[in-house]
Amino acid sequence: MTPLPDDPALTRRSFLTSGAASVGALVVGATEPPRRLGAPRRPYGERSPHETATRYLRPTATPDTASSRTPLQALYGIITPSALHFERHQSGVPDIDPAHHELLLDGLVDRPLVFTMEDLRRFPSKSQIRFIECAGNTSEDQVGRPGIDPQRSHGLMSCSEWTGVPLRTLLGEAGVSPRARWVLAEGADASRHARSLPLEKALDDVLVAYGQNGEALRPEQGYPLRLIVPGWEGNTNIKWLGHVRVVDQPYMTRDETASYTDLMPDGKARWFTFLMDPKSVITRPAGGQTLQGPGCYEITGLAWSGRGTIRRVEVSTDGGESWEDARLTGAVLPKAATRFSLAWRWDGATATLQSRCTDDTGATQPTREEVVAVRGLNGTDHYNGIKAWYVHRDGSVRHE
Repeated sequence: MTPLPDDPALTRRSFLTSGAASVGALVVGATEPPRRLGAPRRPYGERSPHETATRYLRPTATPDTASSRTPLQALYGIITPSALHFERHQSGVPDIDPAHHELLLDGLVDRPLVFTMEDLRRFPSKSQIRFIECAGNTSEDQVGRPGIDPQRSHGLMSCSEWTGVPLRTLLGEAGVSPRARWVLAEGADASRHARSLPLEKALDDVLVAYGQNGEALRPEQGYPLRLIVPGWEGNTNIKWLGHVRVVDQPYMTRDETASYTDLMPDGKARWFTFLMDPKSVITRPAGGQTLQGPGCYEITGLAWSGRGTIRRVEVSTDGGESWEDARLTGAVLPKAATRFSLAWRWDGATATLQSRCTDDTGATQPTREEVVAVRGLNGTDHYNGIKAWYVHRDGSVRHE
């Protein structure tokens, strides 16, 4: 169960040596596939029929007010394909014609303005890679019902490249009153989902986005327009954005009073827990997977923090008794998912795999016990405790 030394050459040799016998067997038994003419061109690319990863749709009594979860264990790198980005809807997915969609900006401004989609695309655009995470992600782990695989435990987090216009640019066009302190953003869906945001955040890094991963937003992701509020709980990232009102105080809407508040052990509710704290999860090996006998494996996963940039990820293979620094692979960006990796030699004995991350503010992912000691079990939003996967002697990896 010993992690391999963090030396690229040694790691590569170890993997090649341990896999030499199986590679040789593959070469001996290989047959050249028949050559035949391939499929013709298509106007819009589709993935191979051999790739079957899909979002998990948890059965609910109200399918229009529900969520779907990203198959994190099937992804590579840090970008979530648009078609696999998690969803959360209050009243289903509306069908909006962008030719008739408008964004109203009013309230405590000098000049109330209405922007069409064409108006918005005339402004200088900005692209940024950012994660979005539902506040309720991993909530069942907090209450002792851990998700059976990365998708069901952590699948309410996804990471995309978003393109649009900074909200501060539009506020600058309208002119903000000195009395302004907050903005109220509202969606154009049937529920009129709305959230209050401090003006300071609105003028910082909030994006009015019309693009995702190089193309227009998907309908499930707010087509044709949504807010991206980097690092803050997912429900502030208003989809199908239709109205931004500049105000002098938070509006205490339904979705920031009756829900999306943290109920503390003393029964009081804490409002406006905006930030998503540092969190990580091992996606391979993980629940629902099976190791094919002792040998060398890559432990890999994702880490993210709404506070800033991931600076360190540690991995334990012995239930937290000891920790090894993992490599941060690929792009390491603020308020974005970060891929980590550690070479590991499994000796066939039972093992407990865990990861914990630290961001550039010094905040470190806590244990479940540490979270519960502070927050109790009354509220289940914003949980970020360390996740454990258990490797059994038969190679199966489970959550128990």
